[in-house]
Amino acid sequence: MSSTLELPAGKLDLSLGQQYDPQYDPLVASTPGTGQAYAPTYWVASAGPPPPDDGPIHGDIDADVVIIGSGSTGVSTALYLAQEHGIQAIVLEANQSAWGCSSRSGGQGQNASGRLTRSQWIERWGLDVAKKMDAEIRAGYENFKNLSSQIDCDAVDGGHLYVAHRPEKMNYLRNEVRVRRETFGYDTQLLSAEELRRDYCDERDAAGAMLESQGVGVHPLKFTFGLMQKARALGAKIHTASPVTGWETVNGVHHLQTPGGVVRAKRVAVCTGGYTGQALNPLLKNKIMPILSNSVVTRPLTDAELKATNFRSHIFLTDTRTLRFYYRLLNDNRLQIGSRSAIRGSDAEDPGHLQLLKNAIARKFPPLAGIQIDYSWWGWVDVSHDMMPRITRPDPALSIWYAVGYGGNGVSFSTWAGKRLAQRVAGQDAGQEVFKLPIYASPLEYPNLFDLVRSQTFAPFRRFGQYFLYKWYWMRDEKF
Repeated sequence: MSSTLELPAGKLDLSLGQQYDPQYDPLVASTPGTGQAYAPTYWVASAGPPPPDDGPIHGDIDADVVIIGSGSTGVSTALYLAQEHGIQAIVLEANQSAWGCSSRSGGQGQNASGRLTRSQWIERWGLDVAKKMDAEIRAGYENFKNLSSQIDCDAVDGGHLYVAHRPEKMNYLRNEVRVRRETFGYDTQLLSAEELRRDYCDERDAAGAMLESQGVGVHPLKFTFGLMQKARALGAKIHTASPVTGWETVNGVHHLQTPGGVVRAKRVAVCTGGYTGQALNPLLKNKIMPILSNSVVTRPLTDAELKATNFRSHIFLTDTRTLRFYYRLLNDNRLQIGSRSAIRGSDAEDPGHLQLLKNAIARKFPPLAGIQIDYSWWGWVDVSHDMMPRITRPDPALSIWYAVGYGGNGVSFSTWAGKRLAQRVAGQDAGQEVFKLPIYASPLEYPNLFDLVRSQTFAPFRRFGQYFLYKWYWMRDEKF
């Protein structure tokens, strides 16, 4: 089910000529399109009209700072450049404002970023670095929480439930609770299956859960629209229907070709996430793996269904599967649930991927088996080689920065990434201790020669490897 948005006065409506392409795949497409309509998500249908933007680029222009991508990372970078550094940036967006992850995500703002847990930080970098990482990620979460309280985005500050989908996963959660409490000082709790079902929801696929008090669920598109309004009020420009179709650097100036003209920029920040095309810039080619995530939203639950499923909270949940399910009861009593599914964009419309989510609803909440699905969509997640984001300048000789690689965990941290990226672009990062952390101190690279060869030479075959990896994950999660 889709919805047509009423565009504000003065906004160029390109959606009639540029329909949404459900099979778009950043590994094979040169650009994500020009002025394409939004994906038919629940967020698009319920956000109201987009705030005014600055329309497509018309003619050649000069700019100090250009940001590519108008999601929460790009728009927050523009916001903080203006608010804290007095720089009015130009944001170039290929399609509609917040067209990518920010209008398709699950809206789960966790005290996290990337795919690694805090215990894995200790294993990888040692306790000292892990504690500094925790302080940084938590600062980002608190910043997001504060922003969500300022923006009308249906924010629910209730925490996060990490659900063990099998009894064997309880020891894993028990250790995660211990690490968070004893090492990092959080008030994390371990819940039995009975406590979860009694106090939160009757999740029949659960063997127990870890409760974190840090977690804010938001309407991600309303949230990004709010950031956009803040940024434009401070002088930032957001140009939609303006994809970068060519990029040439001449004497240190970046010539960014768009359908409407060339933008000549002194500095460029790339914030394109899972929609980063292979041809955008060599610094980003083959540096992330775009992964599809599918989501659905049901019709509103009846009072009888709410009672049968014992939903007592709008707190969001994720389970312990490697290809995890993420789900929650929305403010209007609809159930939202998502997970990974298709390998290629060309396969995204296969009904089997929708059935995967329908089956998950029936397994987790049997009274809702067969419930009507009102919205179904998918979007690309940016996964880095080491499952952690990068907010960095990959080549000191070039005035190019990027913030990508959230691995599906960027709802809260993307705004902090924008703040840190703005510092870096403004030249305010020199000598600061925080920028020695792994997510800031190194570019997106592959850790050894084998992985480099696998990435560059065999890039066209990565989807085959992903297919077999998904099969292995399923066997490990469900059988072993």
